[in-house]
Amino acid sequence: MPSPNLSHKMGGGPTVAILILPSRLREGSGEGLLDKGYKRPTMRSRELRNNSTPAERALWAQLSARKIAGVRFNRQFPIGPFICDFVSRTAKLVIEVDGSQHAIGVEKDEARTAYLQSRGYRVIRFWNNDVLERMDGVVSEIERVLSDMPSPSPSRKREGNL
Repeated sequence: MPSPNLSHKMGGGPTVAILILPSRLREGSGEGLLDKGYKRPTMRSRELRNNSTPAERALWAQLSARKIAGVRFNRQFPIGPFICDFVSRTAKLVIEVDGSQHAIGVEKDEARTAYLQSRGYRVIRFWNNDVLERMDGVVSEIERVLSDMPSPSPSRKREGNL
């Protein structure tokens, strides 16, 4: 079989040049990286992780490695058209850390929250200054929200005797 990056003849007709670029090079053409078979904005997520705000870095230090209630969180995780600051997929919880620009774009935040809720996620938001100045209160609120949420996989009662 000919290499997909080389020219070859098809059925005796004219020579056809086929050039297939790796997914990283196709990004500029409107295609994102393909991750686990899904078209997702992984490069943008990576960029946001690498350029996180001081508040996001501080909260990540508290959330990483299952430090809060043993729950795993991902940073800058895409859900549909949105990239969320922190997401626990098992607990279906999204945590957003908002700067002052979010005081102006309230309608966008409400639409985003409605979309995420329609996907089964609960969304909680904290202001940057709350994260930086009152981290204990932020962590306590996250713990409270997690404890109020139903278990993602309730245990089943055994059937019969062993």
